[in-house]
Amino acid sequence: MPNIKSAKKRVKVIATKTARNASIKSYVRSTIKKYETAVAAGDKDVASTELVKAIRALDKAVTKGVLHKNTASRKKSRLSKKLQEIA
Repeated sequence: MPNIKSAKKRVKVIATKTARNASIKSYVRSTIKKYETAVAAGDKDVASTELVKAIRALDKAVTKGVLHKNTASRKKSRLSKKLQEIA
């Protein structure tokens, strides 16, 4: 437990940022999971709309600093590839 005032503040700030990052990561994972279930079902129309949502979520996560841009780019590429396989 920190004794210095600035260290106490840092603990609070880190807790807030950790909660925010966890929320964003959870949203990204859930959108990707919805997309993958649509792909598994073979429904191309639903999968394409879910792909747009997943890409948007990944881009927002990069903008907010939760994910690295190359990580998001790799994930988007792999998701797009799955959609092209069912086409």
